[in-house]
Amino acid sequence: MNETDKQKAIEVLNKIMELELAGVVRYTHYALMVFGYNRIPIVSWLKSNGDESLMHAHKAGEFVTMLGGHPSLKIGALLETHKHDIGDILRESFEQESTTLAAYYELLAEVEGKSVSLEEYAREMILLEELHLDEVNKMLRKPGEITPFSE
Repeated sequence: MNETDKQKAIEVLNKIMELELAGVVRYTHYALMVFGYNRIPIVSWLKSNGDESLMHAHKAGEFVTMLGGHPSLKIGALLETHKHDIGDILRESFEQESTTLAAYYELLAEVEGKSVSLEEYAREMILLEELHLDEVNKMLRKPGEITPFSE
């Protein structure tokens, strides 16, 4: 990779890191705001997603330093909607995950054919994010509903 390609990759990786760190904060907040009969399994799922987001942020940061860059100390956008119904939380999660998925696709476009390690990393993360989005999508459907959720 030439220096220009490295800089572009570092910018996108830092963006990914910021989005994933925002995911940590969001999922932690969501887990604290769940009430009702199904609280325990939902809180467990949200905490697990927060832990996964932190691992993803760390992995992106490792690639930033591998390329000679400086990992961002910023965090992605956080908006308190004051909507804490499980459906609202899942829709916000769907939006967050969609934004993060787009950033991984952006990374793939930047590194494709230039870095096997970054290309494979981007593809792996795209797969994980798409599977996660599918999981959220299925949670947003009514029982027995086959048609995917869409905003």
